[in-house]
Amino acid sequence: MSSPGATRDDLLPIGDVAARSGLAPSAIRFYEAEGLIRAERTQSGRRAFPRHVLRRLAFISSAQRVGLSLKEIADALATLPPDRAPTKAQWAKLSRGWRGQLDDKIAELERLRDDLTTCIGCGCLSLQTCRLFNPDDEAAAKGAGPRYLLGDDRDEVARHQV
Repeated sequence: MSSPGATRDDLLPIGDVAARSGLAPSAIRFYEAEGLIRAERTQSGRRAFPRHVLRRLAFISSAQRVGLSLKEIADALATLPPDRAPTKAQWAKLSRGWRGQLDDKIAELERLRDDLTTCIGCGCLSLQTCRLFNPDDEAAAKGAGPRYLLGDDRDEVARHQV
């Protein structure tokens, strides 16, 4: 049940994978249970991971750090071969597929940074332009969450209230 071309020397015990990836063994077991990575079993029944799993774990950690869900990560990893390291072309294809989503996430983070800096700096002296001020919960019609910080237009919300 070895990966093609893998030898026992290419397999790492979970402790080594944890040390190399910076993840807790429990997280590694969770990712395995979710199907994001695969382990083999030694004769004694212990988990042993092919070295290429380290790349997948780095990808998972990085994607989670920028706020992507496990479902999004799993969907992306499902496009890669599970039993070997992906090629450069396969990684590039995955990256191209995420570019728009990551650009949207970057824009959202920049908007949050800029709006919160302005809000904290002004001490909410300008309630007409404050992205957090939402009198009478008027933005609720646009959906859940901080609607103005997410990019909804205050004037458009006000027009729909009339």
